[in-house]
Amino acid sequence: MDQTNKPNEITNVVRMQGIVKRFPGVLANNQVDFELRRGEVHALLGENGAGKSTLMNVLAGLYRPDGGTVIVNDKVVNFSSPRDAINAGIGMVHQHFMLVPSQSVTENVLLGLDEPRFRMHLPRYNRKIAEIAGQYGLHVDPAAKIWQLSVGEQQRVEILKMLYRGADVLIMDEPTAVLAPSEIEELFKTLRSMTAQGKSIVFISHKLHEVMEISDRVTVLQKGVVTSACLPISSVTRADLARLMVGREVVFRVEKKHVEPGEVVLSVKDLQADNDKGLPALRGVSLDVREGEVVGLAGVAGNGQSELAETLVGLRPVLGGKVIVNQKDVTNKPVKFGIRQGVSLIPADRTQVGTAPNLSVTDNVIMKKYDQAPIGQGWMVNALEANKYAAELKEAYDIMVPTVDTSVRLLSGGNLQKVILAREISSEPKLMIAVQPTRGLDVGAIEGVQRLLLAQRADGAAILLISEELEELLSLSDRVYVIYEGGIMGEVADGDIEKIGQMMTGTRLEQIEMQGEA
Repeated sequence: MDQTNKPNEITNVVRMQGIVKRFPGVLANNQVDFELRRGEVHALLGENGAGKSTLMNVLAGLYRPDGGTVIVNDKVVNFSSPRDAINAGIGMVHQHFMLVPSQSVTENVLLGLDEPRFRMHLPRYNRKIAEIAGQYGLHVDPAAKIWQLSVGEQQRVEILKMLYRGADVLIMDEPTAVLAPSEIEELFKTLRSMTAQGKSIVFISHKLHEVMEISDRVTVLQKGVVTSACLPISSVTRADLARLMVGREVVFRVEKKHVEPGEVVLSVKDLQADNDKGLPALRGVSLDVREGEVVGLAGVAGNGQSELAETLVGLRPVLGGKVIVNQKDVTNKPVKFGIRQGVSLIPADRTQVGTAPNLSVTDNVIMKKYDQAPIGQGWMVNALEANKYAAELKEAYDIMVPTVDTSVRLLSGGNLQKVILAREISSEPKLMIAVQPTRGLDVGAIEGVQRLLLAQRADGAAILLISEELEELLSLSDRVYVIYEGGIMGEVADGDIEKIGQMMTGTRLEQIEMQGEA
């Protein structure tokens, strides 16, 4: 990254020495050393479950280490809460949001602060938050309730919370996972501006091209142990980083075999629906997906993708149009009706929608089979059969968890996604709707998820892949639709990224082709 205007003096603002953190049955961090210089972006890499977030949760005051020392600005610190960390100038933007859904953006940003003490003049603070949001390109309505926001907008609120508190060290855990390319570019400008002024960033990401672009140095963790420390980013390649993370060569583009598409499984005709604010989210969407093909849906976040997925599975009311699955009308039918037609959903929000966080791995993987033999026996669930089934899926999908009785809220993002994939794929779906299936996963896990999706395609399943990762869409999809402001701009089968890019900004395919002819 650009080193201009960096402070000349190299100073370690944070040093973590010999950090040990244990959980029941898991040694998450084992004698970990980490250092962060003033004015740098330091990337922290590793597979899901490698201990990255745990280490940073120690630095952010969420966890107390079982061993080791944390030094901030040459002083040994013992944080007992995030308040202690933020008072020391350290703030964390979490991968899993820590927001109050019923409160507004401004109320969430101000939550826990000493000011205002007695009366809150919301319009004044709304203006203040809006100014900060505009300054950093994090556009969000300060008066909106959190539950009304998209996943991407909620992530922006988390970033705003730390910026408002004036953190000197910003820990960013998968900050770009829910941002559009233009938003990522703006965020990177913000990070460069912050480091130029002497602030420091810990950047946790699985997107190696972003790590290569924004980072100064990189440290790699494997199974709770540092394997490569403080490497200058100029001394490594993307392939090097992938190999250091997973311990083997990684294929960045999976092989897709030719499959002749069969009958139409999903037919969507003139679909209309509102978002959570009661505003139109889908404006006459029409598309189809056939047996043995992956159909991609491209678009910048917030253009109706999540609402489309929810209407297809019965989680959001359809106001107009039809959803046909295997020639059966499932429009506004209960979720269970769709499941019986062979519909599976991999939701974007794996924590709140895809799983029940406080339930065990077993309880989560049997959610589609709890009433079917041999797991379901009348009104009862056969616990032995349920645990046996969960143990088989744990082995088959390499879910890293001590026992199947473990609560899924304790799992890393990658292992949580494996639980969802195991449940959905084991139901042998006819139609799979996959929304951001690789978001927040490491390169090894991404490769595994993509292979699983292509295996379902080879078995004849119809897959609708909704993703903001163009590289992933072009790699996996047989055809790509583009959605903009709730309408389909067009469909391409040749992977023409220029056409897709123009449609993502609101230009219809017919207009693009007419301009080309002219």
